[in-house]
Amino acid sequence: MRMGAITIILTDGPYISEYAEMAYKIAKAALKKHEVNIFLYLDAVHIPKKGQNPAFFANAGELFGELAALGARVEACPRCATARGYAPVNGESEDYLGAIKITSLYRLAEMLEESDRVVALSR
Repeated sequence: MRMGAITIILTDGPYISEYAEMAYKIAKAALKKHEVNIFLYLDAVHIPKKGQNPAFFANAGELFGELAALGARVEACPRCATARGYAPVNGESEDYLGAIKITSLYRLAEMLEESDRVVALSR
């Protein structure tokens, strides 16, 4: 039985910092006992992109696809995603892995309201 909710907000792209990997580790551990929301904002909308092939890092897209498959709600800002070429069609992008949705900035407010804890990973 899960209790409470945690929301993680990311703003950095997948390989500019270790924030994506840190968020993955936090979310995966939290999923054992909590609902997990992840909101991708600004350059973090690049995280779930298909076809990434990092040489020295874990594949951030695959990590976040795994989180979504495990039950985390991973959502991206539509304005940020569209500005970076990820055109949403019915809340989904053909460029994204897994069940990751492009929703609304208002969803961030809803996530924050329903959360017991918030982690913001941003520079």
